[in-house]
Amino acid sequence: MVSRDTAGTLTPYRRWLGATLGSPSPPGDSSALLAWGGDASAAISREPRIMFDTGEPTTGRELVAALDRLTRDGAQALGALPVASFFAPQGDRWSPAEHARHLRRSSYPLVVAFRIPAFLLRLRFGRPRRASRSFVQLRADYRAALAAGGQAGRFAPPPEDRLADPDKRRGEILTAWSRTNARLGQLLQNWREDRLDAVQLPHPLLGMLTIREMAAFTVYHTAHHLNLVMQRIGGA
Repeated sequence: MVSRDTAGTLTPYRRWLGATLGSPSPPGDSSALLAWGGDASAAISREPRIMFDTGEPTTGRELVAALDRLTRDGAQALGALPVASFFAPQGDRWSPAEHARHLRRSSYPLVVAFRIPAFLLRLRFGRPRRASRSFVQLRADYRAALAAGGQAGRFAPPPEDRLADPDKRRGEILTAWSRTNARLGQLLQNWREDRLDAVQLPHPLLGMLTIREMAAFTVYHTAHHLNLVMQRIGGA
């Protein structure tokens, strides 16, 4: 039987399944979702200087803890920037605000997906035919995808109109991102450890990823973008 909570998500997850993680958009953002290239491919010549370290989380508990820590520390760091710097493009690249919006847009479809019963995800996307990759291997594969030209394309955060209250808007952006990742972590905790390797979802750059790999990717992707922001602020 489908629970009341799950039944309430039928409409959005039907859209999500039909578009293969292309929609719905998160509340407050009307654009399409779920690509993880962004302007990160511009930095593929070398990995950004590490200020936000991921470690090598493996278990569901470790992945949730890593994402929680990165989101908390990242929101604090971005919130401490001068508000003008937060919204200003970094050279010809995204502003810190756009990175934060992109990160939220990347996490939101997983909030939808992780609420869908596992058997429905297997019906839609099949069963994994291989073991989950290690965190280190997944990180290497993502870097290779960026090196091959992976981009966010139409999934990049769209321009916003001139802001009447930049301080308020920054708070909205960081709060929305933090809450989305917090909800993602809560949902991930509901998955049994063995199920993390038994269900897969499509990724636009990396193909099919197990739930464990998708969570690991989200951890690394978050740190990668935060490190890009801080590297550029430091003039590296």
